[in-house]
Amino acid sequence: MSGSEKGQPGPEPVATPIYDSDDRAVKDLPTDSKELEETRERILQRQVELTRSEPPAHALASFWRRNKEKRRHNEIATQPSVYDDPETARYFQPNPRYENIHRFDPSFRWTWGEELPLIARIDWKVTAWAAIAFFALDLDRSNISQANTDNFLDDLGLDTNDFNLGNTVFKTAFLLSELPSQLISKKIGPDRWIPAQMILWSLVSGSQFWLKGRQSFLVTRALIGILQGGFIPDVILYLSYFFKGSELPFRLALFWMANRLTDVIAPLLAYGLLRLRGVHGHEGWRWLFLLEGVLTLVIGIWSVFMMCPSPTQTKAWWRPKGWFTEREEKIMVNRILRDDPSKSDMHNRQAITLKLLWESLCDYDIWPIYIIGLTFGIPAGPPDQYLTLTLRQLGFDTFNSNLLSIPCQVATTINMLLLTYISEKINQRAFSGLVAQFWFLPCLVALSVLPSETSRWGSYALVVVLLSYPSPHPMQVGWCSRNSNTVRTRTVSAALYNMAVQLQSIISSNIYRKDDRPEYRRGNRVLVGITCMNIVIYTSVKLYYVFRNKRREKVWNAMSAEEKERYLDTTTDKGSKRLDFRFAS
Repeated sequence: MSGSEKGQPGPEPVATPIYDSDDRAVKDLPTDSKELEETRERILQRQVELTRSEPPAHALASFWRRNKEKRRHNEIATQPSVYDDPETARYFQPNPRYENIHRFDPSFRWTWGEELPLIARIDWKVTAWAAIAFFALDLDRSNISQANTDNFLDDLGLDTNDFNLGNTVFKTAFLLSELPSQLISKKIGPDRWIPAQMILWSLVSGSQFWLKGRQSFLVTRALIGILQGGFIPDVILYLSYFFKGSELPFRLALFWMANRLTDVIAPLLAYGLLRLRGVHGHEGWRWLFLLEGVLTLVIGIWSVFMMCPSPTQTKAWWRPKGWFTEREEKIMVNRILRDDPSKSDMHNRQAITLKLLWESLCDYDIWPIYIIGLTFGIPAGPPDQYLTLTLRQLGFDTFNSNLLSIPCQVATTINMLLLTYISEKINQRAFSGLVAQFWFLPCLVALSVLPSETSRWGSYALVVVLLSYPSPHPMQVGWCSRNSNTVRTRTVSAALYNMAVQLQSIISSNIYRKDDRPEYRRGNRVLVGITCMNIVIYTSVKLYYVFRNKRREKVWNAMSAEEKERYLDTTTDKGSKRLDFRFAS
């Protein structure tokens, strides 16, 4: 929060209704003094028009919304917040350097009829762009898998262990560049850094057309990893500028949907391009990499003209009128800050200093989510990575292997969107994450004991069910953002969580080994053990956050009204360290 970064009082002072971190449970003010009672009455009078309400159609459905409740469009959409009383609003004033401060107005009011169409426009301009950009990122990873079906390894004189090393080099480079890339993005702005990343890695991706052997394969894997590292947390930070905390997880699910759709589109592209084997004396996989580079280059150049620095900085020489009117900009800025004042505590071109970086790294209350990021997806990693190779080993030809990889990608995309939506509706994240682990367990046990003579269609069906799991990844990214509670921690935590996910990928890339093929029974037994460990981890994280919230609640409730006010006036606690902050769990 703005006050938090300045060492001033932060969220939810006692002179206004107090909400938990998910903006849910409301607690009335203490009434043990005449002054507090008068303050309470004044606030209640000022909030008559601000009764907390739900939109006529849920904001998560803005892409396909067909609103039938037109009469509710004129209802006030301005939600209650700490800005509704001048005495308490002083704790939450934006940083003077905040880029949108000229549109900040605590007394500003608007209707659902104005807000909902605006969210839909933001989705088409920001969320849709993010999904297309992620498609460009994931095309390289998908094409490596598709190239395997076209004798990629044999053509370059590589084996399975070389392929594993290449993936490890890529993911290590990706991981090591995550935080530096995020810090660069925070300094110069995601709208500048993301397109630059995309253009640079597109050139390297296209150069894979000229791969010669093991050395060139490893070098291009490292370069692409360095240039792509940081892209995902950069986009997450960019999306947080436009969406409320309750809206972000589903947008992230749409963002990761592009990842899964790439795994659908890439096999279709490969089905045609791999048939070019022999054209001008080149293998089909070379043409696949060349097309990938061209497509990514086009998307990167388009992103230069598509992205903007912030909701109030959308004008450019190629876009002289910008995206929004002045009133629409005020709606965007004030609805975001009423939901989370901490989003105004830094300028969007303000660098993270070493001191702020260290404070964010030491925020141990977010470490449990990093631990989840390190292990939650390992059970599905090796089966997914080796899907096309496994299908080839089961006797399917190159083109059928590509096409048979599509159904599970479609199913897991749908399940991911459903899980993310439900987790927000029921306000449960750790328990929602357990769903995927209980999905993995029976499938992996079956793969561990499946007889070698099992029909190839039976084996294929089992792998499809396993890889159709509901991924909790988008939900967990939103969870990490919500529990950060400051811009500087949110910036760093997005990178650290994604670094944990990359470490997870490195681990999973080395579980299936050459001497364990083709059934990979030893590897599957390891995955069973990791799944059981994940069940324990999710449960422990839930208990940890419940314990932390109860402990803070006990301390806070034991304080008198005067002690609470003194704490808010004098505390040096920042972000999630504040006694009046509650963790999402």
